[in-house]
Amino acid sequence: MPRSKKFRRARLIVIVLVVLLVAGAGYGGYRGVAAVRASFPEVDGSVKLAGLSAPVDVKRDANGIPQLYADTSEDLFRAQGYVQAQDRFWEMDVRRHITAGRLSEMFGDSQVETDTMIRTMGWRQTAQKEFDTVLGAETKKNLQAYADGVNAWLAEHPGGSSASLEYGLLGVVNGDYKPEQWTPVDSVAWLKAMAWDLSGNLQEEIDRSLLAQDFSREKIDELYPDYPYARNGTIVKTGAVNGTSYKPADGSAPAAGGTGTAAGSGTGTAQGTAATKAMLKDVTDRIDALPELLGRNGQGIGSNSWVVAGSHTTTGKPLLANDPHLGPGLPSVWYQMGLHCRSVSPACQYDVSGFTFAGMPGVVIGHNKDIAWGLTNLGADVTDLFLEKVTGPETYLVDGKEEKFELRKETIKVAGGEDRTITVRTTRTGAPLISDPSTEQQNVGKYAPNGDSAPDRGTGGYGVALQWTALIPGKTMDAVFALDRAKGWEDFQKAAADFAVPAQNLIYADARNIGYQAPGYIPVRGKGDGRYPAPGWDSAYQWKKDPVPFSALPWSLNPSSGYIVTANQAVVESSYKYDLTHDWEYGTRAKEITDQIEARLKNNGKISPDDMQEMQLDNTSILAKTLVPMLLKVQIDDPYVREAQDLLKDWNYHQDADSAAAAYYNGVWRQLLTLAFGQKFPADLRAEDNCLLVREQADPTKPDSKSRIVTECGTRDPGKAQPDGGDRWTEVVRQQLEKPDSSWWTYIDSQHKEQKGLDNLLREAMTNARQELTSLLTKDITTWSWGRLHKLELRERTLGSDDSSIASSAVHKLLNRGPYRLSGGSAAVDAAGWNAAAGYQVDWIPSMRMVIDLNDLDASRWINVGGASGHAFHENYNDQTDLWLKGKLLTWSYSPDAVEKATKHRLTLTNG
Repeated sequence: MPRSKKFRRARLIVIVLVVLLVAGAGYGGYRGVAAVRASFPEVDGSVKLAGLSAPVDVKRDANGIPQLYADTSEDLFRAQGYVQAQDRFWEMDVRRHITAGRLSEMFGDSQVETDTMIRTMGWRQTAQKEFDTVLGAETKKNLQAYADGVNAWLAEHPGGSSASLEYGLLGVVNGDYKPEQWTPVDSVAWLKAMAWDLSGNLQEEIDRSLLAQDFSREKIDELYPDYPYARNGTIVKTGAVNGTSYKPADGSAPAAGGTGTAAGSGTGTAQGTAATKAMLKDVTDRIDALPELLGRNGQGIGSNSWVVAGSHTTTGKPLLANDPHLGPGLPSVWYQMGLHCRSVSPACQYDVSGFTFAGMPGVVIGHNKDIAWGLTNLGADVTDLFLEKVTGPETYLVDGKEEKFELRKETIKVAGGEDRTITVRTTRTGAPLISDPSTEQQNVGKYAPNGDSAPDRGTGGYGVALQWTALIPGKTMDAVFALDRAKGWEDFQKAAADFAVPAQNLIYADARNIGYQAPGYIPVRGKGDGRYPAPGWDSAYQWKKDPVPFSALPWSLNPSSGYIVTANQAVVESSYKYDLTHDWEYGTRAKEITDQIEARLKNNGKISPDDMQEMQLDNTSILAKTLVPMLLKVQIDDPYVREAQDLLKDWNYHQDADSAAAAYYNGVWRQLLTLAFGQKFPADLRAEDNCLLVREQADPTKPDSKSRIVTECGTRDPGKAQPDGGDRWTEVVRQQLEKPDSSWWTYIDSQHKEQKGLDNLLREAMTNARQELTSLLTKDITTWSWGRLHKLELRERTLGSDDSSIASSAVHKLLNRGPYRLSGGSAAVDAAGWNAAAGYQVDWIPSMRMVIDLNDLDASRWINVGGASGHAFHENYNDQTDLWLKGKLLTWSYSPDAVEKATKHRLTLTNG
């Protein structure tokens, strides 16, 4: 729906206002500088904060990172809310509107579709249920104290430019908007956004179904190969499950073994018709419309963490490293801070420091005085799509009988427009129909997919329902506080038992031990294996009442290898009793990290903190070690192409930003994927600007119809198009390279002729890459570099895209930072990911890096991709970016003496 004239005119005013404002600030204009700085937080002196039982000290270092000191837990979290609001309230406010499905109240009708999808899933309702019914009393008390602190700051800054520059911009467009009071549920709801962006294989489930329109199950399986257990190993060696209790195997390094044969074969219900394709594309479009607060969800994005026992380190105590890979943006996803009780006691239980999220109390990743922990995405399959036989506006079919939907009306208020009312339909299993659009009545799936057990589609068609563990109230917020105050392994495991969603790999260290725990609410399915949409009309496919018992989930303590690596690889071998997922990452990064640790330990070597930091920066392309020798063997007659081919002769496989060879190799990789796979994929999987000439078959019902060549363009958001070139594709290509006559090596050349054979395709890929890099860079290959292609732009994300809300390209140019030239690659340890189906721009990054030294916590190190502040022109907005780009880490002060020494600004919060 077009935006109102009021909003269009107002946005033009905003653009002019911001340009003048910032120009004034840049040239020293008094009013411009004053307007920009008005919202900067007070960081020195004394401020009254009602409700405190005693003063709280806020000590900030040169990077604006706050360390808080209080006498009670309630004071500590009240102060945390106040301080985070000082730095990040605009971001917090936008985030809570996202999770509540209320963006339209801020930004108008451009956000109705987003709000509709989130309201349909019911993120906020689930968060409210968690707070009301499952969270512990201590957690609720902490959440309320945090909310009180936020609201104390909000009372001093009720809106407008005194709160942040962005509110000044919003006020021109939506002058009636005023921020509401913060509530504890606002904080809890953020966990739903985390869970969504880190959910399992939902996109893979859809993609396999879309591929089924054109490919057999056997060919699809080649695109989703079995996990290479024998080559890349698992996080822990598979132990035994007796009853519901997991017993670890004898300690060892991540083990080889198993065949990787996936159990089950799906339902077969999502194949065969063009209508199914349209239905699933509709669901994909709705999913794509959701904001990506942490990064793109699903397979492809990951994280690294590893921990090394003290017997193998130069410090004599464990070392722990972590670098979660998330989508880039400003403000930074993470917020660094320390929460310290002056004296740890039952009245004040915390002395913790690390990374958290603005809008959420506690610390998510970090250490206290006794333990350290890190997170990577486990990748468990916690989402399933169910095809539902809708028989009427209020009914659907299960086991041949009609069931009634649970109906819920939602009213979406729209700034500058009329309210919209939607009806949400939910099945008896709690799965909302995500195929319902934002109108009150809708029949979806006019044409049913084929299947032997499928009921007649009639006139109602099929709906698509989403079963997702994050829509079941859980205790993850309890787990966060429990981790923060844990004193040892037993406390750590008890905390992990409540870490329901998102399911994460938790690594652990204390002064004497290292460990691993897989937590999470992971469903047990009836029939089916979660790889394809299931038939909702057959109750045999529904989830069992109880999930995988926590006591049965894999764990390890002090393995004999002396280290543990988690990088989204398979947790255990396929012999494990429960199906955690069939869509693991393929272990390329995990194997490289493991190999590096082993190489350093060879001959009784020791690993230092510098080694841990250096390993985080490893940008080696592992597949290049296999592919480059094959590329060099291909006979190239054209000297223009051969000149580029020669770049690979002495390449060390490092994807450095200044490497010409890395640029050419990745160009060839992109072209290889396009020729072998992208050409053959349906438009629903290809990027919007990827247009191909295809043959349209004659219509047999029309005598005069003839086949013809037509242009068919992709329809998917480029950032989510396939083949994206991530870790799965390295395994696909690795396996197909062993089959020179594979049908995947048949392609259409630049003359629109069909060609066959691996060598021919590699030659074509090298030729096309030479041409593409010449057009993107220059004809002179001596000027080429990977960083000129592989760029990172840190974009301000809370204002939306250039075409929505109050955003414009002019506004974003003022608030964004970059572009920066990056080393690394999608399947490298230094995971500066990019989507090969769309281009070379960096899509996800190590969003932070940390190395924790259990021998001397003050010797630990950390870095954020941006900075502490959410105020675009503050000195701490992205002051850590240059260090992050260079792979450097800041000293992470923890003890009172170290914090005092690093303190640059002191603020005292007093009751008043």
